[in-house]
Amino acid sequence: MAEGKKTRTTVVIYGQQYTISGTETTEHMMQVAMIVDEKMRQISSVNPNLHSDKLAVLTAVNAVHDYIKLQEQYDQLEKEFKRLRD
Repeated sequence: MAEGKKTRTTVVIYGQQYTISGTETTEHMMQVAMIVDEKMRQISSVNPNLHSDKLAVLTAVNAVHDYIKLQEQYDQLEKEFKRLRD
């Protein structure tokens, strides 16, 4: 997609419709929405009495946790690659 060109996409997350915009492809934004929806449904299945705002916060906490773990793995792999290259 062209640098800086924004696309608007309508998605459904946890039964609510949202219009999101970004410079990524429509497919990318839909994939992100699908993953958020799946995570919210997963957390809700464990605790069905959570109010949607708390569910959203827990989903965000889980997403950031996953991001940090992946970043740590990436950093470790990068160190290993540099070690093997040198």
